[in-house]
Amino acid sequence: MFLFCIQNAIAEPVENEYGVVNAWYDDQEGTVENVELKVNEPVEIKVTVTSKINGHVNIILTTPLVTEAYKVKTGPSQIDERIDALNVEKGWTETFSWIIIPTGEWTKGNAPINIFVQFHKGINDDKYTEFTIANPYILDEQYPGSTPKPTPDPKSTNQPPSSEGSPGFGLVAALMGVAIVVLTGRKLH
Repeated sequence: MFLFCIQNAIAEPVENEYGVVNAWYDDQEGTVENVELKVNEPVEIKVTVTSKINGHVNIILTTPLVTEAYKVKTGPSQIDERIDALNVEKGWTETFSWIIIPTGEWTKGNAPINIFVQFHKGINDDKYTEFTIANPYILDEQYPGSTPKPTPDPKSTNQPPSSEGSPGFGLVAALMGVAIVVLTGRKLH
């Protein structure tokens, strides 16, 4: 019973005297825990903001990581880019929707997706709310059907493929080098 109450408390809209914010992660009301994402797996983030004041509203989809864990495929802004709703009236409501994907820059760990909303009534008269919409664990696996991120080829010399030589040539050259060293060593003694 105790856990049930905590889950209900987390899933309710976040509200202050200036406005209300509600968010969803793939149709699950936030804060969503215990989910896993693969690299390039799309997920929908929706945020509904309602103003209780006349004024301005700023909305920012954020992540606390320094590493670029997500990329926006579609949506009204990029991660950490502010959306300004200016001169809104009391009762104004808008829903914002993003499709984001894990970039692969951060894997084998959690990468929270947060929302920050500021309600601005006047000079030095604002209230804000921020919370985690979801806290996915990013797997070190590609999402089926996605294009894998290219990894550098350690043998690459930025030459066209035709310049790599015949298969097995490296082994033959190495054996010839060893034979020359052995024969030269015998002549020196």
